[in-house]
Parts: sequence; C-alpha cells; structure tokens
Amino acid sequence: MLNLNDLSQFVAFYRYGTLTKVAEIYFTSQPTLTRTMKRVEQEFGVTLFVRGANRIELNETGKKAAKLAEKLLDSANDCVRQVQDFDRNLHTVTVESCAPAPLWSFIPEITEKYPGMTISSKLSEELEEIERRLESGLCDVAILPYQIEKAGFTCKKYVEEHLSICVPQSHELAKYSELTTEAINGYNCLLASEIGFWNDFCKRKLPASKFLVQTDEFAFNELVRESTLPCFTTDLASSRYGSELSGRIVIPITDKEANVTYYIVTSSSKPPTDR
Repeated sequence: MLNLNDLSQFVAFYRYGTLTKVAEIYFTSQPTLTRTMKRVEQEFGVTLFVRGANRIELNETGKKAAKLAEKLLDSANDCVRQVQDFDRNLHTVTVESCAPAPLWSFIPEITEKYPGMTISSKLSEELEEIERRLESGLCDVAILPYQIEKAGFTCKKYVEEHLSICVPQSHELAKYSELTTEAINGYNCLLASEIGFWNDFCKRKLPASKFLVQTDEFAFNELVRESTLPCFTTDLASSRYGSELSGRIVIPITDKEANVTYYIVTSSSKPPTDR
C-alpha cells in the first residue's frame, strides 16, 4: 500500500530533480531515499525511473505518477484539515455581536457554564451579515438589537443598553437633562472605532456632525479627559469605564433607536447559551 511519507519524498524528487536536495529537505541520507524510491516503484508495480551510474531520474510514467501523487497528498492534507476543523467546531462556540457591551457579560457567562468549550467572539456592525453567518452555520450565536423568529432558531431577550452623550460641564449642551440626536446633530464628536452598529447609528443620525474616530483606546480616553469635544457612552459602558468620564455630564439620548434591547439568537442544533 502506498505510504504518504514515501509519496511526499517521491513528489519532492519530482519537484527538485536530485536526491541530494530531497535529502537536505527531509534530513535523511541518499541511500535511505534510494530505498524509498524503490518502495514507491514496487507499490505502483511499474518502472518509474531511468537508472544510470550514480544517477536516477523519472521516466514518463514516473512523472505521471508524481503528478497524481501530488494530488493524492493534497487530498490527504485536506482530509486532515477537514477532520481537525470538524473536531474544533465540536468544541468551539462562535459568537458574533452587533455591539461590544453584551459580550462583556455574555462571554464570561458562557465560558463559566461550558469550561470545556473554546469561545470565539467577533464584533460586526453589519446586522444582515451577522444573520447570514448564523443561518449558514458560520457562527453559533448571534447578538442582535432585535428579535428573530425563524424556524430552527431560538431567540431570547438578553440585556438592554441606553445611549448617552457626554459633555464637559462648560459645554453649551450641559444644561440639558436629555437630548435627541436632532438636537446634537452638527456638533463634532469623539468616536471610538470598535462600537459595532452604534457607529452606523451615530453617522446616520448625525449627518451634519464630524467625528474624530479613535482606534486606540488609550488615545480615546486621553482625548475624553483633555478635549472639549462631546463623546458617547451607554449605561453598560459607564459601569465599566465610568472613571474615564469623570468631570463630564452624561445626558441620555431619547431617540427610540438609542435605547436598545439585545437578543441572543442560536441555532437549535447547537444551543449552549441558556441562561
């Protein structure tokens, strides 16, 4: 029976043309490789080489055998990868969320409940894309700002989040106890980059505003402390990063879209998310 390791060395000989080069790659001796080539030839049951004094090369049949062996090795490697991926998926829960805040509590909860599982999380602001990935099985759990009622999926209410704008005490908006995005529109604001669908919300609801988007958390926090630009927070974020907002006034935004209920959506075939 064909041996994959022998075939790998056989294909290497086809690629590089000399036993010396193959010996270097596989850290073996030329006499050992000569015996390997002989075994491969015996397994095929036909002559694969033209042999001369201190020289060996593939004949036409040998070249054909090497090309087919190359495909066989690729198929074998793909088989191993697929089995490994399948096993990994059996022990992995992939979570995709539309916003970061729900992940702060959900990931520890599911990790504690299923200590033998690997938890992989991803943040995305494209809600339809999250749904597509859930339906296609590319993610196991979706966290969305709305309910989904589809056969084969379970949808449970998880947590609420309420958006606010934060301004320095000297800012002209500081006198208000609550605001709409219409009233805020036109004011330039600080904006963190990894905020999921909130990013689209801010840019869509505040088209006249300009945003200083910060990808670095430290830089964003420094600007919050030192600049006079408004920034955004939520009740969930404030409980986690409240100290960063010291000296600022937090003003709730009353738009319906600024007050969100998150739902955990799972496939019925892989439901390790019961609370």
